[in-house]
Amino acid sequence: MLRSRPGLSSVVAPRVPRTTAFWSIAVLLLLVLAASGVPSPLYRVYQQEFGFSDGVLTVVFGVYAFALLAALLVVGALSDHIGRRPVLFAALLLQAAGMVIFLAADGVGWLLAARVVQGLSMGALTGSLGAALLDFQRSDRPLGALVNSASPGLGLSIGALGAGLLVEFVPDPTTWVFGVLTVALVLAAGGVLLLPESSPRTPGALASLRPQVHVPSAQRRDFLLVLPCLVATWALGGLYLALGPSLADEVFAMDGDLAGALLILAMQGTAAIGAVLARRLAGERAMVVGALVFAAGVAGTVASLLTGSVTVFFAAAVVSGLGFGAAFLGAMATVTRGVAPGERAGLLSSVFVVGYLAYSVPAILAGFAAAEIGLQTAAVVYGAVVIGLALVTVTGLRLRRRSDRREAAPVAEPAEAVAA
Repeated sequence: MLRSRPGLSSVVAPRVPRTTAFWSIAVLLLLVLAASGVPSPLYRVYQQEFGFSDGVLTVVFGVYAFALLAALLVVGALSDHIGRRPVLFAALLLQAAGMVIFLAADGVGWLLAARVVQGLSMGALTGSLGAALLDFQRSDRPLGALVNSASPGLGLSIGALGAGLLVEFVPDPTTWVFGVLTVALVLAAGGVLLLPESSPRTPGALASLRPQVHVPSAQRRDFLLVLPCLVATWALGGLYLALGPSLADEVFAMDGDLAGALLILAMQGTAAIGAVLARRLAGERAMVVGALVFAAGVAGTVASLLTGSVTVFFAAAVVSGLGFGAAFLGAMATVTRGVAPGERAGLLSSVFVVGYLAYSVPAILAGFAAAEIGLQTAAVVYGAVVIGLALVTVTGLRLRRRSDRREAAPVAEPAEAVAA
């Protein structure tokens, strides 16, 4: 007879329906993603208060991603060995601590510290929450890939829009937003203890802490195939989150705080819709369709920057977001196809290592390039590179399909054998 192990990682208690556990994890994922999107509309508030440049702004933005990457590389696969619940519980409390540091911030140093703590927490949460969704999804309704791909856009846009509205209409927005998030994250950590454990203990926990990008051999070909798609989509998301409010202000002469939040909603919010619309397509087809729509949207963004059209700017953000959602859903479905349960967190952590590198490094470079060539020119060049990567994705998928067809084609029998 099986007995439950003591501690947070018990695999038999408490008794919560599988569907309830799945949607509880989905809500937790939305919460932490919203928390990560909240600072974007507030960067300009801090910039005006503390007096730093766009380059420093993108460093504050990017240090989060680097801390997240460090955590992904070290503890990204830990929940495959010690269980999902212990990792989620500790990481949610760490996320709450990051909100407290934001509350106390009175200079750039505090902002950097808050983003580092937030990034470390998200690095631990990213692989664990994504793997838990795959663990709890029903076999007859595999929604894990859909929720994993739709949640970033929806969560980031909820956080950014909420913070943007507070900046516009509330006298002390930072106290409100970070105070509420601190309470919500502490309650979420307590709620994790009520969920069942979906990943029993397995050997190798200490070895898993060695920094590495682990892609199971069966998934490596697909991982390489989706790389350009991941880089293109996440790089554009990073540009909008880091410099979207600045673009709205400097290029289109709009109120940067609320307009930047609406821009993030236009792009990231519609990414969730794009994922839902593409959910019935096969993974590789969703990537092709999504990458083409995404490229068209980014081309519209470049055109709006060159012509100064606000209408085209926001319309292009919507189109880009729809393509982002479909392409990222296709990438997730393709790369997680057939992955063993004990390798899910490690694989997802590797996917998000690529994503967050693309999300941070290009945006930081664009921030510093803007000081030399201007924000408008930097954004145009950025868009052109992103379009190229999206088209590389389409080309790679078509070559892969052609190669698969050749391999599947029957080999003609030798003429002598036919004659015999």
